[in-house]
Parts: sequence; C-alpha cells; structure tokens
Amino acid sequence: MRQLNRRIGTVEPELQERIRQLSLAQLEDLAEALLDFSNVEDLIACLNKQQG
Repeated sequence: MRQLNRRIGTVEPELQERIRQLSLAQLEDLAEALLDFSNVEDLIACLNKQQG
C-alpha cells in the first residue's frame, strides 16, 4: 500500500479492500505491475484484469 500511495497517490478505501482480497500470487503480480502505473486508473485496470 505504501508503494502504491507513493506511486499514484492516496488509494481509496474501496480499492484497498480489493487489494486485501488478492491472493499472494496476485499481490506479487500487482507489486511488479505498479512500477508502470502512472495513475489510479492503471491500478483499477490491473485489479479488473486479475479479478475478472
């Protein structure tokens, strides 16, 4: 969460909850993907891809 906050700004509670529900493998994928994020929409797209 700290890395996300630093990269894209404050993450809304709804998105934080979605992140907490990810498996370890999904969290690892997110941790790698966040290096390319430039805004919250990138995070949302990543979460939708993982959970969809």
